[in-house]
Parts: sequence; C-alpha cells; structure tokens
Amino acid sequence: MTPIHSFSTFGRCAAPRAAIVLSAVLLPLAAASLPVAKPEDLGLAPDRLQRIHEMIMRRVEAGDISGAVTMVARRGRLVHFEAHGLMDLEAKKPMTKDALFRLASSTKPVTATAILILMEEGKLKLTDPVAKYIPEFKNSKVAVEAARTPAPMSDQGPESGERYYTVPASHDITIIDLLTHTSGLGSGGITGPDLQKLLQARTPTETLADFIPRLGALALDFQPGTEWRYSGLAGFDTLGRIVEIVSGTTLDQFLRKRLFEPLGMDNTWFNVPEKELPRIATIYNRTPSGLQKPAAPFRIGSPVYFSGAGGLTSAAPDYLQFAQMLCDGGQLNGKRILSPWTVDLMLSNNVGELFAGQIGRPPKGVGFGLGGEVVVSAVDARLRKPNGSYGWDGAFGTYWWVNRKEQMAVVLFVQTPGRSLQYDFDNAVSQAVIE
Repeated sequence: MTPIHSFSTFGRCAAPRAAIVLSAVLLPLAAASLPVAKPEDLGLAPDRLQRIHEMIMRRVEAGDISGAVTMVARRGRLVHFEAHGLMDLEAKKPMTKDALFRLASSTKPVTATAILILMEEGKLKLTDPVAKYIPEFKNSKVAVEAARTPAPMSDQGPESGERYYTVPASHDITIIDLLTHTSGLGSGGITGPDLQKLLQARTPTETLADFIPRLGALALDFQPGTEWRYSGLAGFDTLGRIVEIVSGTTLDQFLRKRLFEPLGMDNTWFNVPEKELPRIATIYNRTPSGLQKPAAPFRIGSPVYFSGAGGLTSAAPDYLQFAQMLCDGGQLNGKRILSPWTVDLMLSNNVGELFAGQIGRPPKGVGFGLGGEVVVSAVDARLRKPNGSYGWDGAFGTYWWVNRKEQMAVVLFVQTPGRSLQYDFDNAVSQAVIE
C-alpha cells in the first residue's frame, strides 16, 4: 500500500508537541478502509496538503482547540489522514486517529439518510404530513407574539401576561418541512420556553415513542414553509421517531442494520460501549482563562432515547465512509444505500433563499438540502469550498462536506466549537487542489 502523505517538519512547534503529533501521524491506517493513494495522482499537491497540519497546530498552540483529526479523500481514495495535538489536555493524552467524537448535529444528515432509504422503498413520502405517522401533530397551531400584533383572527386571544396567541397553521407540517428546518417546530422562537419545559420533564427512561407525541401540542414558531429556522432537537428527533414507526424497529437498530454495517461504520454508536470510553476526545469550551471542560457532562439523548438530532458518537474514519457514500452517489464498496438521483435531491438546495444569512451563514450564495448546507455560489458566499458542496457541523466542533463534481470528501473533527476554524480548514484543503 502506498504510504499516506504525512507532515514531518514542525516549524515553530515545540519538540514535545512535535513528538506527540508525529506519533499520531505514524499510527497504522487500519481504521481507514478507503484505499490510500499519492496526492499527486489525484490532483493534490503533497507539500500544500502539509498546510492542513500547520493550520491546525497554529490553532492548538493558540489555545483555540486541544487537537483534531483531519481526513481528505478524492475519487474514492484517501490522500490525507492525520491526528493532531491532544485529545485530553489534563492527561496530556495524544490525539489518535481512532478517537471518538460526539457528533451533535452531524447526526442529522445520518437521520435524513434513514428517511430517504424508507422513501425509496415506498414506505413514506417527503410530502407526507407528520400527523400521518404521529396523530398528535394534526391541526397544528402557529404562535403569534401577543405584544406586537392584535389578535382579531386568533383561535384564542392573549390574556394578561401571555407571550403569544395561536392561529391555525396553513398546513400540517410535513416530513420535508422537518428535513429542511422550515417547519417552525422547536426552532428557537417564542415557543422556546414551552419546548424547554417539555425537555426538562422528559425522564431518563423515556424513549422517542414516549416523548415525541408531546411535541405535537407545541405551537409552531411560524407558518410552515415560509421561513428557515434551525430546529436543533425537536425536528430531527421527530424524524427519528418516524423512522421507528415506519420501519418497525428502533432508530438505533435501523441505522445499525441499514447504514452502519453496510458501510463498515463499526465505531459509531448512540451508546458507546464501556470498553471504548477511553477513546472519547474531551470536549472543551473557550474561556478567558483558556480551554475548559464543561462544568457538567453533556449528553444529547439517553441510553434509550436515540436522538436523531444529535445523539451519535463516531470516529473520523467512520464518518468519512458515510461522506464517501454520498460522494459516490449512494454506494460504497459494492453496497448501495441510495440511488444517485436521491443523493442529488439530498445535496441540492431545497429552500430557495430562505437559508441565506441564518445562524451565522453568509447573506447570499448558500442554500439548504435535506439535513445539510449547500454551497450555491462560493463567490457570492465568500467561501473556500466549491459550488455544490454539501455538509454540516456539530455543536461540539465536528465538520465535514462532500462535493460530487470534484469527487471530494473531507472531515475535520474537533471537540471545541468554532466556525472560523472551518473556514481555515476549507482554505487549507482548497489550496492543495491543483487540478
């Protein structure tokens, strides 16, 4: 096998840190199942790929992140795979290539894929109302802020001290409304406190089947399909429950059988086995005093609540398998998950101009597909990745994208949030492409 490109000159990095990174770079590639190739054979410059490591280590030395795992594949072959820095600062534990990362919202495209598998089998339609599967979502209401708008056409007038009144929704929310964050369900608007009450009342033993029907009583933040507002938890947890109802199995089991096992994603779980816990990279937050662990452990979901919005933990090589499947039009290693046409639907802008300017995104040049962001015009968006790129990120720092035209799949896994690092990573990847 051709040795993968690795960086061995560390510039201004201190010698001990250089030793840490070098040991990580030289770890075996058993975890990476994509074939390895010379970068120059696939249109990337080896010396320019070194800049990925240089950029990451500048961030490590500046105290922005503790460490990272980065991967770049083109035309189905791996050209860059490195572990950088530390996975735990206090223990001075080097980052490893098989480190586990909490995906948070990088779970969402996986859940979207589950929905699309069932769509292809004819078991659901993207235009189906959620109420077809979960009756509690029938006859949805939309919240209107009481302080700003009179209520002559409301279902119920606001009483003293009420934050909003409700009006009928133009239509019951649909599966595609949830996939594109245009449903208004739990999207951080005026009904936010109501959602928080529901979440706080959820017990550790409750499943998606127990909890999701309660969301049906939640007023929507806007008329479905008229706005893009991020539904961090409610929307994709509801999609996870639809997967369970339609498939007749838990979301955990469905993903294991229909996605993870076919793709060889043996290091991706809702519940990490106890023996694998030492592989989990530590989450750090940036503070004026430097990187600090969160005050309390944070988990999205529970051992029995399989959060389709953010509950998965995975390793970078596993997630690259998923990304490469999309890049290859829905198949990998002879295992077909989706048809190319379905992948094209997923990776296309499904929301017009609604996504532009949302949650820190550029004011133009970007759209939203099914579960992820789409670059419509890199020039207009001032982004350093090519038009047609699709991907998403997670609250703890995971980030990835694919581009079918350029046949590129890239992964940046860290456990400290920060979008400026994503731009620098995109720049380091893009400048290494020479054909």
